Amino acid sequence: MILDHHPYTINEAGHLAIGGMDAVELANKYGTPLYVFDVSLIRENCRAFVNTFQELGVRAQVAYASKAFSSVAMLQVIRQENLSLDVVSQGELYTALLADFPVKKIHLHGNNKSYEELEMAIDNDIGCIVVDNFQEIDLISHILQEKDKTISVLMRVTPGIEPNTHQYIVTGNEDSKFGFSLENGQADKAFLQLYEHEKINFKGLHNHIGSQIFETEVFQLSADILFHKLAEWHAEYNFVPEVLNLGGGFGIRYTEDDQPLSYAEHVNKIVTAVQDQSESFNLPMPEIWIEPGRSIVGNAGITLYSVGSMKEIPGVRKYISVDGGMTDNIRPALYQAKYEAVLANKAALPASESVSVAGKCCESGDMLIWDLSVPEIDSDDILAVFSTGAYGYSMANHYNRFAKPAAVFVEDGNDKLVVKRETYHDVVKNDISYE
Repeated sequence: MILDHHPYTINEAGHLAIGGMDAVELANKYGTPLYVFDVSLIRENCRAFVNTFQELGVRAQVAYASKAFSSVAMLQVIRQENLSLDVVSQGELYTALLADFPVKKIHLHGNNKSYEELEMAIDNDIGCIVVDNFQEIDLISHILQEKDKTISVLMRVTPGIEPNTHQYIVTGNEDSKFGFSLENGQADKAFLQLYEHEKINFKGLHNHIGSQIFETEVFQLSADILFHKLAEWHAEYNFVPEVLNLGGGFGIRYTEDDQPLSYAEHVNKIVTAVQDQSESFNLPMPEIWIEPGRSIVGNAGITLYSVGSMKEIPGVRKYISVDGGMTDNIRPALYQAKYEAVLANKAALPASESVSVAGKCCESGDMLIWDLSVPEIDSDDILAVFSTGAYGYSMANHYNRFAKPAAVFVEDGNDKLVVKRETYHDVVKNDISYE
């Protein structure tokens, strides 16, 4: 049964329950489509990373990659769990400041940081900027000189590793828009600019090799490659890295094909790799930083839809359509991502037919799930799609002028609206008449 592999239950009414709340009642109260997040699971995922580092007695920062899902309420929960924060835009930084996130625990990423973004980060004295290219070094230098300030930075590098994941979410290979190459001398040139800069505190290296990764070997290989470069700089310039950031990308379960490792196992393997490399090169153990995003929030979220029209093609398939689709979850259309789902109002009933779930957009590629086994289905049933906490709301769009859904947090039997459902006025509010 699908529910055996997802962290939710069936209540006495035979309905799907999330965070102690009846999913059908949530759909009735807030409408559909609806993002629902189990806050207790978010906290549990945060603590799985943090506690393992603490148990190992290793200095570390776990920074939530807010691109997975950023809202004021979400960042407040991350703040409560004492994590750091990874932001990649002025909008994400603005949200963090609005959530009163501790600025010294904010790290700014991005391959095309604007002057305004860098200025905002420096003005607010954030903890770290992850430098991505030479133009950015020039911009940072200009701002620091103009404002007579200092800033801590990491250098993002590409270690030339291609993990076993989707080609669109591989980021650590040599041919990447991100970071400085270790192979062609760019990283060495950037190192000298950063290390010798009087207003920059160069703390160490950063890399991120991709997303939805299940093997630990790529993180171990990454640590080995980065330490070889750090050892070179130590030998030639006596540089001692304070920080080594190995990024995120830890895989989660979407379907039965996914076999993720426990977060504790990931952390243990990363720590062992860094310890071994430190000893091998006779370098002090740096503080380890990681950046989980999907693995914090992905399996803690579901999306609820109302079933609408149905179409059966004899001998081919039965389509059901829901009131959302690629506007609230673009990953199936963009990545061919796969999901599992149940009928929330019939969660206790055995499957009796197979259907394919179509979205509402006027686009043949707007298919959420192919060949889903469900009980006998009716219009107005509530479909719950699992593991949509990451990159659902954050990648939502207005295609066909659909309004974005609401988001609700549930915890210990209580529910709270944390993102309002957009109105059609919200959709057109930036339009200007030509007449």
